[in-house]
Amino acid sequence: MKKILISACMLGDNVRYDGGHHLIKHPVLQRWQQEGRLVPICPEIAGGMSTPRPPAETQCKFPILVTTKEGDDVTPEFLIGAEKTLEIAQRERVACALMKAKSPSCGNKRIYDGNFSGNLIDGAGIAAAELMRNGIPVFSEKELPELFAFIEDSERMSA
Repeated sequence: MKKILISACMLGDNVRYDGGHHLIKHPVLQRWQQEGRLVPICPEIAGGMSTPRPPAETQCKFPILVTTKEGDDVTPEFLIGAEKTLEIAQRERVACALMKAKSPSCGNKRIYDGNFSGNLIDGAGIAAAELMRNGIPVFSEKELPELFAFIEDSERMSA
């Protein structure tokens, strides 16, 4: 039975920067949670940030720079959170991850451009990129059918 790393906000934990959550009520995810297959993580909380916290966006990829809207450098917290996320994923031997789209930590394909204007650019959040660099596929809530197919295929192959 494959495990899936999941952004804690998607399970209803109030860990988002604004103190809220992004609960996803889907029967497959609810079943996986009951089966103990979901491994929750909030990389930003794991990196030592509080809830609520100022919004943050990636300013630069090389070298990595993540700042709040006020200009405070929160790169160390994001990097620590990414490292801890990878450690948990490897320890739990997750097959993949389901992470929050557009997040500076969890976004898998598009993130905000760093101007705090709502514009998106191609790229991954710090934790999602770390997982993918280490061979762990990352899906967003916009890719649930792909996630379900991936798990079904991987379980069929390992049966």
